[in-house]
Amino acid sequence: MGLFDDLSRFLENRLEEFLRNNPHLELEALLEQLREQEEDTLKLVADLQLQEKRSQEDILSTAQEIQRWHIRVQKAKAAGREDLAVAAQEREAALLREGNQRWGQMQGLKERINQSKELLQKIQVRRQEVQSKATAAQQARATAQAQQRLETDGWSKATSSYSSSFDDLEDKFRRWETQDELEQMKRNLGK
Repeated sequence: MGLFDDLSRFLENRLEEFLRNNPHLELEALLEQLREQEEDTLKLVADLQLQEKRSQEDILSTAQEIQRWHIRVQKAKAAGREDLAVAAQEREAALLREGNQRWGQMQGLKERINQSKELLQKIQVRRQEVQSKATAAQQARATAQAQQRLETDGWSKATSSYSSSFDDLEDKFRRWETQDELEQMKRNLGK
């Protein structure tokens, strides 16, 4: 296990160092992480909204059941059937408790939906901020690369013009030296 922990720490340190040396990649990684968080939050909101819809349907169904049992209570009382009326009232009370519980769950879902939507907005704002920074970093990098190319081109142009004028100078000197040697030989022959 120690070897794997050491390897894991080593790789994490190298990754952190690499990202520090390449801040634009760190921004890209953060941007990707924010995209994933946004996607996960959108899925969560959709799932919670689906649960809320089901909860509303359950509440409506429970309310209809309560209404049905309330009518039965009244019928049993009107018919003098206290035994049925009491049992129907107990069923109605149980359904009311169940409805209240479902109502509370639905309110909790609504609160979670609101919190998730707020989180989504924060993620989207943060993603836009990071996107702006990434765009600015990319533009700065492009500007720096263009500047570096200009400087590099300037050096190579200077070198090539210097090199070509150096070649001209070299040719002139060779001709002059050759001419001087010829004249030296003529003088030596003339003696």
